[in-house]
Amino acid sequence: MTALAWLSVAVFLGAYALIASEKIHRVAAALGGAGIMLAIHATNARAAFFSERSGVDWNVIFLLLGMMVIVGVLKQTGVFEYLAIWAAKRARGRPYRLMVLLVVITALASALLDNVTTVLLIAPVTFLVCERLALPVVPFLIAEAMASNIGGAATLVGDPPNIIIASRGGLSFNDFLVHMAPMIIVLVAVFLGLCWVMFRKAFAYDPERADEVMALDEREAIADRRLLWQSLTVLALVMAAFVLHPVLHYEPSVVAILGAGLLVAATKVATEQAIAEVEWPTLVFFMGLFVMVGALVRTGVIGQVSQLAVEATSGQLGLTTMALLWASTGLSAIVDNIPYVATMSPIVADLVQANGGHGPGQVLWWALAFGADLGGNATAVGAAANVVVIGIAARNGHPISFWQFTKGLQRNNP
Repeated sequence: MTALAWLSVAVFLGAYALIASEKIHRVAAALGGAGIMLAIHATNARAAFFSERSGVDWNVIFLLLGMMVIVGVLKQTGVFEYLAIWAAKRARGRPYRLMVLLVVITALASALLDNVTTVLLIAPVTFLVCERLALPVVPFLIAEAMASNIGGAATLVGDPPNIIIASRGGLSFNDFLVHMAPMIIVLVAVFLGLCWVMFRKAFAYDPERADEVMALDEREAIADRRLLWQSLTVLALVMAAFVLHPVLHYEPSVVAILGAGLLVAATKVATEQAIAEVEWPTLVFFMGLFVMVGALVRTGVIGQVSQLAVEATSGQLGLTTMALLWASTGLSAIVDNIPYVATMSPIVADLVQANGGHGPGQVLWWALAFGADLGGNATAVGAAANVVVIGIAARNGHPISFWQFTKGLQRNNP
């Protein structure tokens, strides 16, 4: 490799180390790394902002932006609070039943929305319900974070790594439903059994507290019924358009932006309110990451790594698939799966072409998706949803340590 290629590798690894260690904010690390890549001419403005191969993937950015706006409006209706209270009442105050319902709701919501947004909405209500039932909240938060990562793996929009994979691999919403969703349904069922094993000490039933929860009226949580129906209608149309992509030929990013625009235009929600819930730091983080990875593409680093990977597996698709699956699982447990997938996707694209293209070689995309999405559950820093849940817990006086999350242990005190 050239001196510039080695320098770009050093810049990327330095930024990656800062992201993984959380010594500085990940947005600062990504933007700093992108800036240095531009400064050393590893990439340039045209390649960074306009190139489909080595630039910012605007399909990913606008898909996330559109879905965040839709969820921001939906949040104002109180529907997520309604679901949490409904779950507590349906569980009749029984802790394990409550966890089962919250896990299922979280997994389903994460398949339709993104997992970070889901835990942001579900976690605050979990504090309320656990407080009323005198239950330790930490086990429920850990279970919800894991459920969001599992459920989010089922669809194109459920987990940010899937969005990147779909964009790089030319995969549709239906492709994810067919290849990912059936296995995820099985994994959710298995996870419910593991919840009993991991958190059984937290399932202490208090009849008096249960009676208090049964007295709550979940209908009071709905703040605006008209807005709720408008939001659900638009969300249903967006999901239908995702499924009908082979017929409509609209990219998911276009569908999300159209849905967000329709919802804002058709309701009384102010524009400022609609964009208030947009996670701008997340979008900027993605942009910086894409610029850094694009620099590795332009300097030939990605191409050489791809060639080495092809040679190492001797063109054997089965061996390549298993190696990619387990490597993705292990690495996504150590670092955030978003930068990992952003880095690996151009390498996997080359491996797919070397192993039969979009026919047999497509299995490599599913190996990357399964490994990255599910490997993120192994540690506290493996997925963005985990980090968000830990932050929410700390702000509410229930700190979760790295090892507490990793081991799946709960505190003994409520």
